[in-house]
Amino acid sequence: MNHSTWPAFILLLLMSIVIVVTVVSAQKGKQYFIRRIPGLSAIDEAVGRAVEMGRGILLSTGLSDGIDIITLQALAICASVASSAARYGTRVQMPVYNSAMLPIAEDTISNAYQQAGRGDAYSPDDVRYLSNQQFAYAAGVAGMIQREKFAATFLFGTFFAESLIMAENANMVGAIQVAGTPSTTQVPFFIAACDYVIIGDEYYAATAYLTRQPTLLGSIVAQDRVKIGILATIVIGSLCTTFVNKHLFRNLFADQNVSNFLVDPEESAKGGK
Repeated sequence: MNHSTWPAFILLLLMSIVIVVTVVSAQKGKQYFIRRIPGLSAIDEAVGRAVEMGRGILLSTGLSDGIDIITLQALAICASVASSAARYGTRVQMPVYNSAMLPIAEDTISNAYQQAGRGDAYSPDDVRYLSNQQFAYAAGVAGMIQREKFAATFLFGTFFAESLIMAENANMVGAIQVAGTPSTTQVPFFIAACDYVIIGDEYYAATAYLTRQPTLLGSIVAQDRVKIGILATIVIGSLCTTFVNKHLFRNLFADQNVSNFLVDPEESAKGGK
């Protein structure tokens, strides 16, 4: 806050209050609505198809080099898929890119089976480490897809050039595919090769949508309210700067340590500071 102005501080304080109040109200039982996300709603459809065809399901959390929010979201989605599949006795396999992720992935899938009441159906061989090399991992996943003929694949996490290799192989065996990634350069490839794609804020809202956990729901709703508030501030500021008094609103949220960054063109032409 060393560079903030008092309006910026007030705005930050208001945003914090909105988030805290919304989360607390959700924890006390207030119901919040989150719109339907088609990609996540397709999970039951994909699992049902795997059950009908008697074929397995592939899960992948991408090429994350560590434990970050993207990977945690991917694991949460994979856990939901694994739990749903376990209830119907459908096998789930999960190849891992990062060796440090292996025990975490094993524990996540194992817990998902336990929650579904099918802990005995879990096999440690279903979660396996392939390689920490990009295309070696992609080749390994492609080989698994061709051998197992998965009925459904779920690709969530950080992806790069290997995304199309994996998605195309799954498409070749007729798998229904649900993908999600914040990697904007890979979204077009997923859209071209997959049946459902989760993009933008939908990816980060996935855990709240699937679990309906009050704290997560309150957080998502609060963030949307804050975004609306910021957008309203921008619109009001733009209108006031254009039609009311540009000198009054121009530097309202400007960095106090760079006050000369925005200089009035008229004053600059006159040699003023």
